[in-house]
Amino acid sequence: MTMQNLKIEKEKFKSEFGSRVKVFIVNIIQFIDSLPQDRTCKIIADQLLRSGTSIGANYFEARAASSRNDFINFFQYALKSANESKFWLEIIIDSNKCNAEKANVLLKECLEISNILASSVLTLKGRK
Repeated sequence: MTMQNLKIEKEKFKSEFGSRVKVFIVNIIQFIDSLPQDRTCKIIADQLLRSGTSIGANYFEARAASSRNDFINFFQYALKSANESKFWLEIIIDSNKCNAEKANVLLKECLEISNILASSVLTLKGRK
C-alpha cells in the first residue's frame, strides 16, 4: 500500500469513526429520553448524558488539537468518558430500570468505541 493510500485510509477511518461516535451519542440521548422519570433514573441519565456526549466532544476536539500532546490528552479524556459511560450503562441495566436489549446494544457499541480509543492512545504513545 502506498503512502497516499495509507493517508486516504486514515482519513476515511477518522470520518467513519467520527460519524459512529455521533450516532452513538444520538442513540444515548434517545435511550435516556425513554427512561422512567424517577429520581434514580434522572441522576443516572444525567451522568450518562454527560459522559456519553463527552466522548464525542473530546474526540472532535482532538482532531483540532494544536499539538501532539493535546491530541493524546483529548483522546485519553474521550477514553475516560467511554469507560464512565460503560459503567453507567451497566448500572442502569443491572437496576432493571430500562429496556435491557436497547441498553446492551449501546453497551456493546460503547465497548467497541472504548477499544478503538484505547488502541489509538497506545499507538499514539508508542506502546503498541
